Amino acid sequence: MSTRMKIKKNDQVVVISGRDKGKRGRVIEVLTKKGKVIVEGANVLKHHERPNRQRGIAGGIVEREAPIDVSNVMLIEGGQPTRVGFQILGDGRKVRVSKKTGAAIE
Repeated sequence: MSTRMKIKKNDQVVVISGRDKGKRGRVIEVLTKKGKVIVEGANVLKHHERPNRQRGIAGGIVEREAPIDVSNVMLIEGGQPTRVGFQILGDGRKVRVSKKTGAAIE
């Protein structure tokens, strides 16, 4: 179930629902097949890791970001959260467009 994602890696987003509602962060990874994104500093879980000398892991309790559904985050453009649309330019390129301002998103 791979879907077209309006959020890309390194976008600034705000979490709009759930436990971390209101948190802002950068998208670290996009999981298109699952329809989820991993946001820096949001949905942080504690994970118990076993020591592994071969991989250089000391072990213990580690905090790491878990995936959030893409419908629960909103792109930040110009300091404000905005919905995202697509537009085809005159030269044939397809670009993301802010629904709030109508400006193209780089």
